[in-house]
This record gives sequence, structure tokens and C-alpha cells, in this order.
Amino acid sequence: MKKKQIIGILITGAVIIAVGFMGMLSNVVKDKLTQQTTDTADVMSSLMADNSVNLPSEDFVGVIDIVGEIGPSSSGNSSILSSSDSEYNHDLYMNYIDQMEESKNNKGILLNVNTPGGTVYESDELYLKLMEYKKNTGRPVWAYFGQEACSGGYYISMASDKIYANRNCWTGSIGVIVSLTNYKELYDKLGIKEIDITSGANKAMGSGGLDLTEEQRNILQGLVDEAYDQFVSVVSEGRGMDEASVKTLADGRIYTAKQAKENGLVDEVASYEEEKNAMIKQFDLDEDILFFTPDSSSVSSFFSSLMGAFKDVTPKSEAEIAKEIVDSKGKGVLKYYAE
Repeated sequence: MKKKQIIGILITGAVIIAVGFMGMLSNVVKDKLTQQTTDTADVMSSLMADNSVNLPSEDFVGVIDIVGEIGPSSSGNSSILSSSDSEYNHDLYMNYIDQMEESKNNKGILLNVNTPGGTVYESDELYLKLMEYKKNTGRPVWAYFGQEACSGGYYISMASDKIYANRNCWTGSIGVIVSLTNYKELYDKLGIKEIDITSGANKAMGSGGLDLTEEQRNILQGLVDEAYDQFVSVVSEGRGMDEASVKTLADGRIYTAKQAKENGLVDEVASYEEEKNAMIKQFDLDEDILFFTPDSSSVSSFFSSLMGAFKDVTPKSEAEIAKEIVDSKGKGVLKYYAE
């Protein structure tokens, strides 16, 4: 065999071995990177889900800002992005109340309410958490109503021992709503027909491409009525009123602060500072006691400030805004909400 042929065979063999080795190395690196990516994702997930609050080491009254629409933290308000004063963070507040219950430095809770309301589930869950806190600690829960404290915001506040309202506040809207968006006439104009394969006549109830039947309207009305009865019962207990009296007020209308006081829906019309001073005096607290509100600096999340900044510089498109409107207003979710 000629020398050139031998050299060619040797080079070919070396190339084959090198390619095989690089393939094996590539797989090993890929596995390592995949594992590292998974580990990093797990760490990120853990950090983002951490809603623990760094509580003060001194005596304090815990302030909970019930601001914006009430709903699950995961629906547009991830736990890491919702520790600002402008968004409702359900998971954070639930955890915050648990921490305050265990804290010897905590002397009570002040709800700072400025909301049109929100979902039935989260409103009731926070209300029950506050009632549990009061039962287990014997500490006071007071509420202050800012610009608006409607529907779900009023519902949550029924856990309060005393309610103060700003003189320009709108409150009430005691009632329940289910909003659906129907596209059928638009579909008909465009020649679009919705087809749903279902296991029952009411499985696609509320779908945007179909009209509601009378039976389906009655089904949804039943859900609304049950949630409404629950609302009335909570107000009756919270305000010490009989249910018949509550129902005369609970037709969904909004009341001014003055009207709310006249009807027994709030206790005082005054400023936020006046309520804090009254709370200090009634419970013999130190005049300089801290009224502590958790924010991004007190929430244990490594990436909270970074992600908050990222959120601020990424504006939503018109399509995203339109989708949010449809998602929040037209998906048939039971809400204690003021339209």
C-alpha cells in the first residue's frame, strides 16, 4: 500500500474518532447545561414565590394596602412584581397576616382600602384570613377607605372592628356580577361559526360565539344569588345589622362617605391620620408606633427590584391591553366589583 494511502486512512480514522469524541462531549455539556438551567429555574421560581416580609424589630401596626383590582397574584400580578403600592398582591397579604399573627411586636392591622373590588374567591379568602387573625390574637383590625372602597373592598373590610372613610370616598356597591362578552353577531357578519363538541348542553355556557339559553341564564343567576347571600351575611355580621336591613342597602349602588355613615356602613368620616391617632389612643399604643407597610424593600425577593424595573420599561401593546380587558371583564368570573 502506498504511503499516501496509509496517511489518508490514518487521517480519516482520526477525524472519525474526533467527531465521535466531540459528539460525546457535546452530549455531556448539553446534559450539564440542561441540569444547570433546571436548577437555575428552580431557584428563580423559589425566589419569585417567596412572599415573606422582613417584619420590624420594634412594635408596629401592620398596614395592608388593598389597592387596585382584587384577584389572584398569578393573573398578571406575579408575586415578584406585585410588591408595589399600585397593585394588589393576594399571596403577599395572606403570608403577611400569618407572619403578623406569629409576631409579638405586631399590635394590630390597619387596612388601607382603595379598590373597586374584584373576585369573590380572593375577597372571601382574605376576609377569612383576617377573621382568623383576630380570633387567634385578640388584636384589632381597623380599616380606612380612601378614594373608593367598593364591593370586594367593602367585603374584606367587614373583618374590621372600626371603619373610617375619607369624606370624598365612594363605597358600597354591595352585590355580585358575572360579565360575559358575546361575539355572535360579529361572527355572523364575518361568516364565522363556533363549533363546540361538549359532554352536555351547558358545557360551553358563556362561550363568546354562542347566545345564552334561558336555562343557562338561570344557572348563572343561581351562582350570583348564592354569592350575594354570602355578601349580605358577611355585612350583617360585620356591621351588626339584620339581613333585611342590609338588603335594602345592597342593591349594588354606591354611597358617598356621608351617606355610608348615615346608613351604618362606616363609623367615621375623617382623615387617615385621624384614624391612626384614634387607634393609638384607643389601644394605648406608643405615640410614635410604626405603621408598617411592606414594599419591595421589605419583601424577601432577590429579583424584586430588577423585575419591577423591567416591568416599567416594557409597555403593553394595544392588543395586550384589549386582551386584558376581555379577560378581566368577559370571562364569566364571579366578582364583587363596581363597574
